[in-house]
Amino acid sequence: MSIVASVNSIERSVARLLPYSLVALALRLALGIPFWFSGLTKWEGFLKLSQTPILLFENEFRLHVLGKAYAYPFPVVAAWGSSIAEIVLPILLAIGLGTRLAAFGLLIMTGLIQLTIPSGWPIHATWAAMAVGVILLGPGRISADGMLGRA
Repeated sequence: MSIVASVNSIERSVARLLPYSLVALALRLALGIPFWFSGLTKWEGFLKLSQTPILLFENEFRLHVLGKAYAYPFPVVAAWGSSIAEIVLPILLAIGLGTRLAAFGLLIMTGLIQLTIPSGWPIHATWAAMAVGVILLGPGRISADGMLGRA
């Protein structure tokens, strides 16, 4: 048996034991969980944003571009937008509704986080890889999109 045939046989065996729909569910949850927990720290109640994210965007966070640090434009809007996205997008990923769009939103957020905290590139690269995987491969059948025939 050739090496290619052996690899193909192993791949088929793994796919039977661990179908893509389960892998996709795990990938969606793994991507969403860190954003969800981060989002939870930014709210004091329903639609009541704490002052912390606003203060961070106004005073601490900077966009690092081409060796220079720039203040965030519209820091209050950035605080609200990121705080809402960190709650809504992980929920959409978990249920698998608008999955590719939600993953794309988190990919954009990951890019902005990377520009804000350049030293965090190892985890940011992981989030980006998961987001790209979901965008390219889809949510799988265990998702609202899958049940609606959009997977």
